[in-house]
Amino acid sequence: VQLQASGGGLVQAGGSLRLSCAASGRTFKIMGWFRQAPGKEREFVAAIDRSGGYTYAESMTGRFTISRDNAKNTVYLQMDMLKPEDTAVYACAARADSPPSRITSPNIGKEGWYAYWGQGTLVTVSS
Repeated sequence: VQLQASGGGLVQAGGSLRLSCAASGRTFKIMGWFRQAPGKEREFVAAIDRSGGYTYAESMTGRFTISRDNAKNTVYLQMDMLKPEDTAVYACAARADSPPSRITSPNIGKEGWYAYWGQGTLVTVSS
């Protein structure tokens, strides 16, 4: 099983980036994005289930959009109106289907809830 994230790079404040995370080896009901800024703890960004149900960290609502293509086993994170404080390594994560889980789970934002992780892609937003 492998999660391969891509799409990071250097962008000016106000710009946009689209991250992709391709899963191989199996499919997952729930996939998500986390980010870790320099000197800070990893934080939850967004998650999406196979049906398209989604949830965002409160601070990410409005500028970030998560989506997925089940046929390609890929999840995306569209990031608009980027700010310097969005600079971070963005990593995708996935939860196994068993035991059953829901996008409404109170654990959706917890790192330990996800068993599979990609290597991360660096997003740098310049001011």
